[in-house]
Amino acid sequence: MTAHFVPAADVIAAWQTDVLSGKPPTLYPGGDGDLGRIEIGPGLVTLLGGPPGVGKSAFVMQLVIDALRLTPTLRALVANVEMAPAALLDRQLARLSGVDLQTIRYRKLGAEHADRIAAGLQALVELGTRLAFARPPWTVENVARAGDASGADLIVMDYIQRFTAPGEQSHKKAAVDAVMEYVRGMADCGVAVLVIAAVGRQRDDKGRSGYGGLNLASFRESSELEYGADDAFLLVRDSPDDPTGITLKHVKSRHGESLDIPLRFTGHVQRFDPVGDAPDDGPLAAAVRNIWDQQAGEAEGGNW
Repeated sequence: MTAHFVPAADVIAAWQTDVLSGKPPTLYPGGDGDLGRIEIGPGLVTLLGGPPGVGKSAFVMQLVIDALRLTPTLRALVANVEMAPAALLDRQLARLSGVDLQTIRYRKLGAEHADRIAAGLQALVELGTRLAFARPPWTVENVARAGDASGADLIVMDYIQRFTAPGEQSHKKAAVDAVMEYVRGMADCGVAVLVIAAVGRQRDDKGRSGYGGLNLASFRESSELEYGADDAFLLVRDSPDDPTGITLKHVKSRHGESLDIPLRFTGHVQRFDPVGDAPDDGPLAAAVRNIWDQQAGEAEGGNW
């Protein structure tokens, strides 16, 4: 059997040149503020999970749209098994325009929405040549071919448990392991891959099943997901009674320190904002802002 190795001297020579070059790794920031700390870039697999209904697809599409806006040369491919491109774009139009998602979804736009809708549409239209959506079949091979054909630098797979890999696998865990192995191979070719994954229910100390206490091992069929990802995040609600308080838990970081990001979710426009970027309101300023929000809601027909 042939031994495969590389002398450390060879590795160190290339590594030393890179370290002294002053050139940081290429990254595609997915937003301003704390969201810009999420490392999405060539060769990296970024994994995101969370309970059903927490907003995983909306959050990832927000990252993708803002990454395209902040990196003018970036091209992205979105492979979403569950949602049509129009539904994904509805959410982003709501976020970018500030017009209630239900108003957009049911096509009840009026003259009062015109300026904001025009601005949101213009932002999306400008990205149209650099954003593509994969079509079925939901196989790794089809995603790879679509990525090549569209020239994608960033590939989104939402969600990974629904994709299939070539060959026969004996059970679901082996199937997910195989898909993740191919995902890692795509990243090794210099593509950034953003993967959404389902998580399993946990049992609390009273034996009740739910989504509290999620951690790195919570990803369904998790072993290869844990190993293959460079960074892994969980999107979780801070309280079951408050849908606006969300934390992006950083449960794995291969290249640095894990840092959680507190978020505020504005459901009617499907927008996630880092809490640290919110205005530091005192009681008087908060009261004024609340009145403004109420008036804005009334202007939208009470849908806020």
